[in-house]
Amino acid sequence: MTQIPSRAIRIDQNGGPEQLKLVQVTVGEPGPGEIRIRHHAVGLNFIDVYQRSGLYPLPMPLQLGMEAAGVVEAVGAGVTHLQVGDRAAYASQPPGSYCELRVMPAKCVCKLPDVISFETGAAMMLKGLTAQYLLKRTQPQGGLQAGDFVLFHAAAGGVGLIACQWARAMGLQLIGTAGSDAKCALANEHGAAFVINYASEDFLARVKEITAGKGVKVVYDSVGKDTWDKSLDCLAPFGLMASFGNASGPVAPFAPGLLGAKGSLYVTRQTLFSHIATRESTQAMADDLFEAVTSGKVTIRIDQRYKLEDVQQAHRDLEARKTTGCTILTL
Repeated sequence: MTQIPSRAIRIDQNGGPEQLKLVQVTVGEPGPGEIRIRHHAVGLNFIDVYQRSGLYPLPMPLQLGMEAAGVVEAVGAGVTHLQVGDRAAYASQPPGSYCELRVMPAKCVCKLPDVISFETGAAMMLKGLTAQYLLKRTQPQGGLQAGDFVLFHAAAGGVGLIACQWARAMGLQLIGTAGSDAKCALANEHGAAFVINYASEDFLARVKEITAGKGVKVVYDSVGKDTWDKSLDCLAPFGLMASFGNASGPVAPFAPGLLGAKGSLYVTRQTLFSHIATRESTQAMADDLFEAVTSGKVTIRIDQRYKLEDVQQAHRDLEARKTTGCTILTL
């Protein structure tokens, strides 16, 4: 049976970036419903930090990484949407993209349009599909119409910069928050109608001012603990609080009665992997993302590139909030 050598990044226990080790592994043939893919570039995401630290517990040893782009080398039985030689990109479970070569489920792997580079493909899948399900599938009562206000935290991050551009294309007035004036300027350049530096301004007061006291229809929040309480107060009656991450730590338990008192609010905790649970939904969302990128509505900004062996530094920079836009590992 074929066994091909590959470099990979693995952790043997939860902890800090120092747990990330470069190892040699061997990769075999794909089974039914699987492919073998040789990566050209790998995407980095905050979920990788959660899995490394143990906030999202997974069995050890663990090969990290949720997205990448490359070329399909072998196809298992029953896989019909991909062929050997196809350029492809994915955001997918289980983790394992921090490597040169892997065997993985084919379900969430999509053919990459020729006009999109491997680096862009690796950088855009998880973040772009996240922006897609948030703006298109995670909507408040009555949906979103042109002119509506939405609040988006961490607007200068990888998901945020994509969301800023996509929201502008949808005619939405996106209010973006970020932790520095430079990051606010970046969000503004990418389509945020308003920006708030939450390090120097009270974002609740500014949101009320911008919306003439009415509040926003939806808050998209990947920050968690630090922004939660004020975010609820930014919502208009019947507004939607859409949580999709917890960069500052998990949200504390709260009494549902609070939602009634604040205007019969809705709260949801979303995750990409519910949305890409089937081949059909994955492809439909990816087609929407590919169209947004190839049409020029959305530009994928890669601000940091690290070699695979420099992944520890990449994680340190990500956790220290030193990054903007997307970050990739190069092979």
